[in-house]
Amino acid sequence: MISGLYEGQDGDSRLALRVDVDGIRPTGRVSGDLFTVSGATTSYVGSFMVNAPAVQAEGAEARIRGRGVLSFDTAVKDVSVTITNGSGTAAVAGRTYQVSFASPYFRRVLLEQDSVTGTVPFVSYRTGSLPGPSGSPARELTVTAAYAEAGIELTLAEPGVIPVDGSGADLAWSDAELHHAMTQQFSMFGDAPAWRLWLLVASRHVGGYRGIMFDYNDAHQRQGAAVFYDAIKGTTPESQRAQLRTYVHELGHAFNLLHSWQKHLATPPQPLGPDGGFGDLSWMNYVNNYRPNGEQGYWAAFPFQFTDPELVHLRHGFFRDVAMGAHAFGTGAAEIEPFEQPIEDRSGLRLELRAKESFELGEPVVVELKLSCAGEPRVTHGHLHPDTEFTQVSISQPGGRTVLYRPMMRHCVDTSPDIRLDEGNPAMYRSAYIGHGRDGHYFQQPGEYQVRAQYIAADGSRIVSPACLVRVRFPVSRDDHQVAELMLGEEQGKLFSLLGSDSPTLRSGNLALDEVIDRYGDHHLATYARMVKGLNAEGEFKALTTGKRLLIRPPDPKQGIDHLTRVAQAGTIDNITLNMVMRRLARAQARQGDLGRANAVMDKMVTLFESKGVNPIVLGQIRRQAELTKAALSAEV
Repeated sequence: MISGLYEGQDGDSRLALRVDVDGIRPTGRVSGDLFTVSGATTSYVGSFMVNAPAVQAEGAEARIRGRGVLSFDTAVKDVSVTITNGSGTAAVAGRTYQVSFASPYFRRVLLEQDSVTGTVPFVSYRTGSLPGPSGSPARELTVTAAYAEAGIELTLAEPGVIPVDGSGADLAWSDAELHHAMTQQFSMFGDAPAWRLWLLVASRHVGGYRGIMFDYNDAHQRQGAAVFYDAIKGTTPESQRAQLRTYVHELGHAFNLLHSWQKHLATPPQPLGPDGGFGDLSWMNYVNNYRPNGEQGYWAAFPFQFTDPELVHLRHGFFRDVAMGAHAFGTGAAEIEPFEQPIEDRSGLRLELRAKESFELGEPVVVELKLSCAGEPRVTHGHLHPDTEFTQVSISQPGGRTVLYRPMMRHCVDTSPDIRLDEGNPAMYRSAYIGHGRDGHYFQQPGEYQVRAQYIAADGSRIVSPACLVRVRFPVSRDDHQVAELMLGEEQGKLFSLLGSDSPTLRSGNLALDEVIDRYGDHHLATYARMVKGLNAEGEFKALTTGKRLLIRPPDPKQGIDHLTRVAQAGTIDNITLNMVMRRLARAQARQGDLGRANAVMDKMVTLFESKGVNPIVLGQIRRQAELTKAALSAEV
């Protein structure tokens, strides 16, 4: 067998060569990365791949020839490799390298894993413990073994355990806390591409998710992921199997692998597998969404491996498309074609987008999504918010460019509870802030934007909304200009995405929002700055120290009440966000010891939505929500 990683050098040029023509699941390719060595520094130059090389073997010698696809311009595109007994030559881009065998793995990655006290990190699962496909051999699979089968050597650094300082912590992690944790805790977190990543085993996420790859919003993404023990814990074979899949799935995102049904949104687009990607037998698919036959069908057929195209990406994708901290998730700018209505739609579902008549420059752009049945009752899943990525949003900007809204945090929901839409529950609604995401601010200039959404239903149907017009007005006064500048900073955008944060890395953004409140407190947009500050103050904030300790800043209900009361009174924010703000305001009142005022806030919420003329079915849901909130706060107190 000759497949594996070879290394060689020609003067100041170094080659990492991957030969993949025999052995376990060979892809029939040769690829490599080129680097320039200067003194004690090494810089990346480019990558190449030969997709269908000719292979000849004579005795101990193997000769491989083919036309390369390169990430850089060169007149010489033919690649030739000759290997004899673990060494040989490789001619690439006009240079010839003496190469020698370095590893049976194609890539080597360092994984740094920490766990919070009270969680139990996953160890291994015996694949024959439960029924599976007959062609898949039973074996003991760890996370590192799963990646080893894909040709990736995943080395686990000495695991760390993070103790908790403070009492009364709910240990539910927010996106803001996770973002801050990585910047403080990951010893190798940096601003350069490298084969290293951080995995945090946390207790639970405030949204109830199983896992999240949360490092998205800077020039060096895909360095951090988390799994949530409370959602996947257990010692039964079913629980251990689910833990293995969750760990491998989240780390797969760090290698720039998209969900199975989203590959057509990559740059460049990749073809979808069977059933629009939901038929992929892959770590990157959702178990419950597998077709046919959902979870039962998935586990009956899943051989615990990546698909062939995913294997090609992991082993042979260009360096910047795979290495952590290099190209952004999904690769490059997310420019796409606007979503188009399907030629035929028998789904029985209707998707609508709504927005304010106009927004001020710098105002957070929030849209309301409504999914309804268009006749007979329909059953689908409830993941309508674009942060779960069953819904995508395209934004056609005034200059003619169409981009995909890509959330700062990608939540892996995995489970999909059924929602029945009928006469008693004709629609479901979500409010989504789409003004800022992984690519920065999407509405940075005045003008008219066309926004469309696409919802992927439980049966795989792709429901496309009509275009929603979003107008961003020109600033009129000097204050409008000043406030817009303060609101449109990159850190401010992150704070709106995260709904606040204590992280020192976002200090300048918090100072800008403070300036909006202090200097322009009567301005229309100050409401949004108060909302972010109030929501952050009302909740606790967990911060990891460099000494691997977890410090908890307790809630500040007084500051939360001060800010959120003014937000609720302003009449500025959309109804769904207002609902959330008033429930958080009630919690702050209860935490300050005034359950009577907390209940009064809930009563006022119902009265307020009655005065807005909300339809009776939605109003009934708001009344039930208010009563449930009262009961929960009473129990908490």
